Amino acid sequence: MPTPQQYRIVLTLGGCMQSITQILVCQLVGEGMSRGLGLPVPGPVLGMVLMFSWLLMRGSVSPGLSAVAGLLLGNLSLLFVPAGVGVVMHLGLLGRDWLPISLALVPEHAAGDRRHRLADEPARTGRRRRCPGRPGDGQDEP
Repeated sequence: MPTPQQYRIVLTLGGCMQSITQILVCQLVGEGMSRGLGLPVPGPVLGMVLMFSWLLMRGSVSPGLSAVAGLLLGNLSLLFVPAGVGVVMHLGLLGRDWLPISLALVPEHAAGDRRHRLADEPARTGRRRRCPGRPGDGQDEP
């Protein structure tokens, strides 16, 4: 989570505009790749992969970019409103195709619950899971 100092950086025009521009350029390039190459992957997903790759090569995230990303993630629920409106507009389709949708969603939801339980296990038990390749992987640590 960004610190108050990082939020102040975002509020300066230069830091904010540069960081938003970086995010939007990655999304634009991803959209261009998706449409231009006819890929079945959404452009924003490709843009996210490009941004991640760029940040890995760079080795760090600037405080401005971190703060802008934190602000976007903090208000992410607002971005789901259009999706909710789309669902309501297509209730007829959902009513018609409820079985295949349910067959796809129920197992995925169950798998997600299992992943969350496994991720929360160290907090509940106070022990970390063994990880192959990690030093000392032969024993659980307290």
